[in-house]
Amino acid sequence: MCFLGWVISPYTGWTREHWAALADRLLLAARRHASPSHARVGFPGAPGGYGSDVDALEGFARTFLAAGFRVAGEAGRDPLGLMEWYADGIAAGTDPHHPDRWVRLDEHGQAKVEAASIALVLHLTRPWLWDRLPPRVQEQVVDYLAPAVGADYPPINWVWFQIVVEQFLASVGGPYAQEDIDAGLALAESFERADGWYADGSERAYDHYAGWALHFYPLLWSEMAGRAPDPRYLARLERFLDDAVHLVGADGSPLIQGRSLAYRFAAATPFWVGARAGVGSPGLLRRAASGIVRHFAEHGAPDEDGLLTLGWHGPYREIAQDYSGPGSPYWAAKGLFGLALPAGHPVWTAVEEPLPVEAGDFTRVVRAPGWLVSGTRADGVVRVVNHGTDHSHEGSDLADAPLYARLGYSTATFPLLTGDPLDQSVAVLDEEGRASHRTGFTAGPVLALPSGTLTGSSRWRAHWGEQGPGPDHGYSRAGAEMRHGPEVEVVSVVRGAWEVRLTRLTGQAGRLRVGGWPSPEGGPATRVHGGPGLGEAGTEVAATPLGERTLVPWCATPGAAEPGRWYAAALLLGDGDQPPVIDDRKITWPDGTIDDLPETVTLPGLSK
Repeated sequence: MCFLGWVISPYTGWTREHWAALADRLLLAARRHASPSHARVGFPGAPGGYGSDVDALEGFARTFLAAGFRVAGEAGRDPLGLMEWYADGIAAGTDPHHPDRWVRLDEHGQAKVEAASIALVLHLTRPWLWDRLPPRVQEQVVDYLAPAVGADYPPINWVWFQIVVEQFLASVGGPYAQEDIDAGLALAESFERADGWYADGSERAYDHYAGWALHFYPLLWSEMAGRAPDPRYLARLERFLDDAVHLVGADGSPLIQGRSLAYRFAAATPFWVGARAGVGSPGLLRRAASGIVRHFAEHGAPDEDGLLTLGWHGPYREIAQDYSGPGSPYWAAKGLFGLALPAGHPVWTAVEEPLPVEAGDFTRVVRAPGWLVSGTRADGVVRVVNHGTDHSHEGSDLADAPLYARLGYSTATFPLLTGDPLDQSVAVLDEEGRASHRTGFTAGPVLALPSGTLTGSSRWRAHWGEQGPGPDHGYSRAGAEMRHGPEVEVVSVVRGAWEVRLTRLTGQAGRLRVGGWPSPEGGPATRVHGGPGLGEAGTEVAATPLGERTLVPWCATPGAAEPGRWYAAALLLGDGDQPPVIDDRKITWPDGTIDDLPETVTLPGLSK
């Protein structure tokens, strides 16, 4: 690494040359797994839930994203011959008579996703690829994409796939329906939530799709349509990015929450979108993006063969959803979107600025997903206490999805992916020791006190059961019969590395258990200190993508909890000395700050 690189990138050391080298490594490694026609890129590994034909289409379309960004940012300079290589694949893949022809949009829904990537790159590289394709191949491409017109798309981020494909068709004189585009834009508007956030559909679905899809496509669609971005898109993006930079750990790890985590450094996408749109500070945006990609590059992704496997750092098949196959992780290429910006762009020439967690301790309320966010400079960890997200609706009464319904997520811990709720949970244990679920909870307010301490709450009817039948897409599946128990209410008070978690049960109660952070052995310290009544304690050991030995401390009532009684526990993740002290309706934090208990809470032995 040259000295100049550290001057411009004092936090990561990464420059545009590092990004370009990573993209080239990924693209050259992918060629080794391509069919002779280049239309199918079949990476090693067990087939995904949609079969090897879809896997091979994903392998082509998603690596095509990286190739397109690489050439677009170089204004057509193409020493690796990427455009010619992918042109061959397009010619074969769109030929209905070729043995390597692609799965069509009217044959499998996943083709609708991949078609959007193909259309997007054909737009970005038009002078060097589309304009040079023989007329016959151009006609094949139009015929391949045409089934998007008038087709049904799920009312989630997929609506943008139809918009992008039809806008491209319109730009090349192909068939399209303006009513499809208009309806899609209107539906996408319905996803808007507070402070620039989008939900992925009508549910409380907040995850990385907010950035790598729902903020990504509006900007690119605007370019494809030949119009300036809607000022509303830009305002939302700028506000969203102000939250997003607070959700990156000092080590570059993005928040470990939500489905499709195998896409890894796709989490860098919204920062590049901001740079392209001219919103946000270029040095801070690149710091966030470079931190994320460097985090994975230094932890084995890509691996020694230059491949992205299904996993987080290394391979971990259990992280995959049913729609995930060996080609799926290459949606990480979206995180390389910055390469579509030329070397002289301010995002590449500005000096990196520190992330919020590097600049100092912070607390922050993120209203749309109902998150209380706390970052601590000493350990570089960002934590989220979750009182608003479960990828469901209030009252839905479903089993919890581990990636959405836990009470806490962070940049240093991975939720347990199997079993009943344990980590970051408040659960009632039935007579067999099974833990209850919280999906469908009623969200309370989330707010910051004048001291900077955060508070939030939620309540739900404890229920027991399994996920319903159907494919696992990372969120709760309906259809299973639930058993019901008492109402559970939780109030969180958060400051620094600590949370005071206050819990009470209403009605016939069972044993109450409070689960702490699932920290990998050797990772940040994780502790749970139970207050009066929570006299039992222990630590469970489980496997996660961050470590075969992940420690989950817990505390519990020895017997059935007393209905109506408030119980208090203090939970730590990271650097922390003595836990906060609750006395005389005051919480005294380790830093000396004193906050009042929420007015709704009356602990036994304390005056109201």
